[in-house]
Amino acid sequence: MKGAATFAAAALAGLVSAVSVAKRDASTPITIQGNAFMQGNNRFYIRGVDYQLGGSSGVSGSTGPNDPLTDDAFDACSRDIKNFQDLGLNTIRVYTIDNSKSHDKCMNALEAAGIYLILDVNSPYYSINRDQPAKSYNPSYLQNIFATIDAFQKYPNTMAFFSGNEVINNTKASTLTAPYIKAVTRDMKQYLGNRQYRAIPVGYSAADVSTNRLDTAAFMNCGTDDERSDFFAFNDYSWCDPSSFTTSGWDQKVKSFANYSLPIFLSEYGCNTNTRKFEEVASLYGSDMTGVYSGGLVYEYSNEASNYGLGTIDGDSYTPNDDYKALKSALAGTPMPTGAGGMRNPAGDASVCPSENDDWMWGNDTLPAIPDGAKKYMTQGAGKGNGLTGSSQDAPGGSTSWATPGSGQPSTTAKAGTAGSAAASSKSAGAMTIPETSFTPLIIGGIWLAFSMVGGATVLL
Repeated sequence: MKGAATFAAAALAGLVSAVSVAKRDASTPITIQGNAFMQGNNRFYIRGVDYQLGGSSGVSGSTGPNDPLTDDAFDACSRDIKNFQDLGLNTIRVYTIDNSKSHDKCMNALEAAGIYLILDVNSPYYSINRDQPAKSYNPSYLQNIFATIDAFQKYPNTMAFFSGNEVINNTKASTLTAPYIKAVTRDMKQYLGNRQYRAIPVGYSAADVSTNRLDTAAFMNCGTDDERSDFFAFNDYSWCDPSSFTTSGWDQKVKSFANYSLPIFLSEYGCNTNTRKFEEVASLYGSDMTGVYSGGLVYEYSNEASNYGLGTIDGDSYTPNDDYKALKSALAGTPMPTGAGGMRNPAGDASVCPSENDDWMWGNDTLPAIPDGAKKYMTQGAGKGNGLTGSSQDAPGGSTSWATPGSGQPSTTAKAGTAGSAAASSKSAGAMTIPETSFTPLIIGGIWLAFSMVGGATVLL
């Protein structure tokens, strides 16, 4: 009987341990190995939703930007976490937060529920302006996004940061913003290292634009390691039910990225042209795509003006709609992939920087230097965030010089549980043409303004 009792006790202890791990599954930081995300020793696939009550810019009627993760929003957050679990999700994306407030309650509840956060560091008033990228890349802007890093780096379930969202759009001139997006990525990675934070992955969320998607992906992955993104994501609405892996063209996108050395995922998906059945889920989490893609985020949780929501919020209540039910059914019918899923490890080399062409105007990997007024944050810290007040769009001190490749390397080593770069080598970085004048970033702003007057550029919100 003693042996049986010992066995039973051991089994119970193992069960308790397993339950404990399950409850706090999101306490394991996500890292990168090869072209995949990893949760400890297991590959991690994003099964998520875009979560911003009031819309992707975080604007709700006349009340201005809102933050769904503050302690003040905990009741709504708790309500929605139950639905995330009901859907079988493990990740949410939030576009706008107030970096001056506490987020402990909701972030801790998300962690306990096994849900990670992918966070956009920009906000409607602190972002790169498509019309004037050089001017808007200034100390005030960087201070605020560094303060956002300060606020969220402490949570183990902060999975990744987006340095930008759809800054490059369907106009050729918008590709002139590419070096500024990439400079922000570089600066964020350097800030994480210099402050000795966990090396939380940093990447970019691209627009669903076929003419520059591949060039954007290549640009974000070329050059020196300090400049390269840790991952690449894009918004994709090309699978409109009823469709298929080949009819939608997703098979060609898998082929296009077959040798890409960074993790890739869909930062938004879920075409609503017809009735949504989320047939794409079977391909996204099946053998069609797991060798290249690491899942995706459905757009979006709450119904807004664009009518992509999975449910409607009325006061304190959330009412799921048919899209919610269809997504739940699709995910339930598609088990989470097991094993390596065809991932590549090691990932491979850096991409070749795109040359200037009919759709891409930036033909090298030259990046603006971090503005002089922002360098102090690397050693002193950013200080208090500005929250959802003020604006950096017209602040002074924009960059007026170009960086030396490799100059964004952190001066200290990030803490354990890091993501790191996908490859140590960038043998195909491409030729770099360094402008002779130190004021070229301002000239780019002028070129960009000329294009915007012809028609196209708007302020990124």
